[in-house]
Amino acid sequence: MTVLVTGGAGYIGSVVTERLVATGARVVVLDDLSAGHREAVDPAAAFVLGHVGDRALLDDVFARFSVTAVIHMAAKALIPESITDPALFYADNLVAGATLLDAARAHGASRFVMSSTAAVYGEPERIPVDEDHPTRPMNSYGETKLAFERMLYWYARAYGLQVTVFRYFSAAGATERRGEAHEPETHLLPRLLLAALSATPVAEVFGDDYDTSDGTCVRDFVHVADLADAHVRALAASDPSGFRVFNVGSGTGYSVLETVGAVERVTGRKLERRVLQRRAGDPARLVASAARLQRELGWRPALQSLEAIVESAWAWHRAHPRGY
Repeated sequence: MTVLVTGGAGYIGSVVTERLVATGARVVVLDDLSAGHREAVDPAAAFVLGHVGDRALLDDVFARFSVTAVIHMAAKALIPESITDPALFYADNLVAGATLLDAARAHGASRFVMSSTAAVYGEPERIPVDEDHPTRPMNSYGETKLAFERMLYWYARAYGLQVTVFRYFSAAGATERRGEAHEPETHLLPRLLLAALSATPVAEVFGDDYDTSDGTCVRDFVHVADLADAHVRALAASDPSGFRVFNVGSGTGYSVLETVGAVERVTGRKLERRVLQRRAGDPARLVASAARLQRELGWRPALQSLEAIVESAWAWHRAHPRGY
């Protein structure tokens, strides 16, 4: 099997590539490095610099490497930016995604795994959130991901593609070699760990008046290596239905303040809480039900405790204080 991983130089994509290489798969990474890092790509994978919306480049990659499966992870993902500039998100997440999908179909790549997001659900009506929960995105990031999911559904139905969609909750943690390094950094855990490494350790809290136990947002953290394991299982499994959707999360929610406390315990550093205004597009609570993924693919998170996730990320950040 030859797997094309789009966005494979990014945080999650680099770990997925690492795990695929470990299984013996032939892996090709396509990334424009607008958010990823060339140094994060496993040296055993082939690397192609370029944009996922470049059809001529895609035709060359599919033909040259005889690609049989696609894991599509390249996307715009900054939620505040998706509120202020939705055009970028429709161009990259939907239009470019459609270009990739048509190229895959034209070259006979029958397996397609998509990285989607819990943002498709919007503000949940019930917790935990299962895959049958209504989808009402609060931002164009979630909206464009949902639109591409629907496109995949119809392509699977009409053209016989084998499609798996993973709706990620909050990816976190690190492997020994690969961790989270964004510019700008908007994710909670790396922001807290970078604060703990700094001379002025401040934990920025965006809103403390949500309808939660302590007034701060609640999130479900899933270790990035466990996310990667789900993708490997998806490629190994057969699916007669042709289209399936899975949540990927631990099933346990932690508030922002609880996460700050976990970071303080792991790092041994006290963080000053600084409360700021809410960010647009942030739901109060997002906690997954991953029962379907556990039932159908036998997936279980190996690193479920928040402390274990924080410890893995802290080890990586200490070894890579400037990222890659």
